[in-house]
Amino acid sequence: MNRRQLLSAAGACCAQALARQVHAQAAGTDYAAPHRFGRPDVATDEGGLWSMMDREERSLRRSPLVLRDEKLVSYVQDICCRLGSEHCPDIRAYVVRTPLFNANMAPNGMMQVWTGLLLRVENEAQLAAVLGHEIGHYLQRHSVERLRDAKSKSALAQVLGAFGAVGALGQLAVAASAFAYGREHEREADRIGAYLMHQAGYDVAESAKVWSNLLQEVKAREGGDPAQTASLFATHPAPPERQADLEQIAKSLPGGSTGDDAFAERTRRFLDDWLQDEVKRGQYAESLVLLTRHIDHGKARELMTYYRGEVHRLRGEAGDQALALADYQAAAASLDPPAAAFRGIGLISRQQGQRSEAVEALTHYLDLAPDAPDAAFIKTYLAELTS
Repeated sequence: MNRRQLLSAAGACCAQALARQVHAQAAGTDYAAPHRFGRPDVATDEGGLWSMMDREERSLRRSPLVLRDEKLVSYVQDICCRLGSEHCPDIRAYVVRTPLFNANMAPNGMMQVWTGLLLRVENEAQLAAVLGHEIGHYLQRHSVERLRDAKSKSALAQVLGAFGAVGALGQLAVAASAFAYGREHEREADRIGAYLMHQAGYDVAESAKVWSNLLQEVKAREGGDPAQTASLFATHPAPPERQADLEQIAKSLPGGSTGDDAFAERTRRFLDDWLQDEVKRGQYAESLVLLTRHIDHGKARELMTYYRGEVHRLRGEAGDQALALADYQAAAASLDPPAAAFRGIGLISRQQGQRSEAVEALTHYLDLAPDAPDAAFIKTYLAELTS
């Protein structure tokens, strides 16, 4: 490259950097992250909080719910590092097998990412939107402010008691509620998260989609008012307001990638386990919204269609059996059918008195999955149907 080309390239880079800065300033997201945090004195309230989180992190490491797949954890950690930049050495990502939408980051750098979140986001940029939001809370030390606020309201004991339950994992929602950030903190974390996404090369427009998709699930519950049915929405800015704000920010921070292929590649082999967990939640209306959205977008369509059939079958409302059978048949007719789709067809055919169809489907299921956990159970059905 000659001198003129070098100068031209340098000028282009400067112009791009200036454009990013102008866009960021227009969006109110021109943000200078603080330098890495030193460990606070244990005698301070912040130091005490760090010590508690260190104990909970040790408990978390021993939990059977923590996924230890090196490739998946490294993938999530790498996204955190792209977003956290200078703070990368202080962020430790844990993927926790829990079928709820959540990620949180403790003041000592412990980042938890729940599999219910990984199941719901559609691409890497959407995951980065949630992680960037949590890193925004961390960079601004919002949890420390919340602790001090609780102390001023004589609620310190309650908050610390909730944090003591974090290691149990099943009580994490209690801690999350006790340490729920105020709406101004949430708005600030949204703005910072968007800026971090943009700096890392992600499409900021994906952040609003995360919120919109989650809102559709919550609305599917009976009652339908997100502020009444989900504490997450009660402590965040009103859903339409938040979505509009995120969309406006995205307009001022254009460009970036979504990372569809990378996300699909890293998560594909876990989908069956995560979908099993989702169905076991028993929140069928929400699950149907989630599964239908993924089917419409073409994500693992065969598997999603099968599990939508499972949700219909388990819900058992009027017309659900026919809907379940249609989904099972669609999944079974695909190029890479889930073996369990044939089990579903067989079970419904048996209920409907269609013996030959049931025998054919259940036999095909055992041919595809001879070591299935329920193989012996299915064989008793076959013996009954052929006797």
